[in-house]
Amino acid sequence: MDAWRNRGHTMVGMKLYVEGGGDTNLLKTACRKGFSEFLKKAGVAGKLPRIVACGSRQNAYDSFCTALAKGERAFLLVDSEGAVDNAPPQPWQHLANRTGDQWPKPPTASDDDCHLMVQVMEAWFLADRQTLQTFFGQGFQAGALPAVTGNIETLDKALVYQSLARATSNCKTKAPYGKGEHSFKLLALIDPNRVQRASLWAKRFIDELKK
Repeated sequence: MDAWRNRGHTMVGMKLYVEGGGDTNLLKTACRKGFSEFLKKAGVAGKLPRIVACGSRQNAYDSFCTALAKGERAFLLVDSEGAVDNAPPQPWQHLANRTGDQWPKPPTASDDDCHLMVQVMEAWFLADRQTLQTFFGQGFQAGALPAVTGNIETLDKALVYQSLARATSNCKTKAPYGKGEHSFKLLALIDPNRVQRASLWAKRFIDELKK
């Protein structure tokens, strides 16, 4: 962040390139709205970036790199897809080493510009089970969710998806959890404070936006 300020960039016109939104305009709109509402509640309202829903993680990275090459101010936000070492946070190293990504850090980027949802965005939902219960209503089985002792980042991606599917399989007014149908609606509703207490990477992301 400081490096950008030193190069004469400001928060004005900053873009946040996020993984998510699929290939349809409807989902991309839902993605932008979900992140916007989440960040406003997190206290970033006065510094809210322009959110760009990129669909695939590769497109998010490519779009981020293009923005930097044009001299634009940009952040990247993608799922980590696996466990990440927290000390110290080195997101570019994780993405460079991860099979399937192996993304080099752009020359003008820093670790402060790169942010991870560990291990997937849906893990954030498990930090706010009260909102999950209210959203899915009658038939929601909170006991099907994995026990979490303060740190959602240890939860494997597959376990997160499986547990949400089980917990919502018998809901009376909503279908079982579906990424396209529910994810961004839930993102707009969950409590960012609970997410930050349960995820050091989420807190890091929000703290950087507030700087």
